[in-house]
Amino acid sequence: MSGWVMWMLAAGVLIVAELATTTLYLLMVAIGLAVGGVAALIGLDVEWQLLVAAVVALVATYLLRRSRFGKQSKVKAERDPNVNLDIGQSITVDQWQHNSATDGAGGEFTARVKYRGALWDVELAPAATAQAGLFFIQEIRGSRLILGNSPDLH
Repeated sequence: MSGWVMWMLAAGVLIVAELATTTLYLLMVAIGLAVGGVAALIGLDVEWQLLVAAVVALVATYLLRRSRFGKQSKVKAERDPNVNLDIGQSITVDQWQHNSATDGAGGEFTARVKYRGALWDVELAPAATAQAGLFFIQEIRGSRLILGNSPDLH
């Protein structure tokens, strides 16, 4: 079997493994292996094939890491609407209770509201205004909903 065929088979195996893991880094190494196969096809020596494959894989991995696809998400799970579908939903609060700093409730303003057929403890987000009306879930801490005045999640 020719050398270039072995390179392409190895690249194909990594592509299949990439489909199972969905990390994209195996795809970058597979690209390097495919370029190594092209180097073998045009007749370069094995040392040059290895060097070309390694350099292309490293450059592709570096470029992936620098792209938006390689960056890790910095959104906390308790604030991420992709993790919890309640984030961004609206709730009506009729009355807020002002808490003293010694009662251990956590937030300065809290309330008890009905949401999804159950009573929930809610807390006012630090930048929100405590007035009766419509609020939006910005975060969930345990069994407590953190509410803000607007649906933006910042």
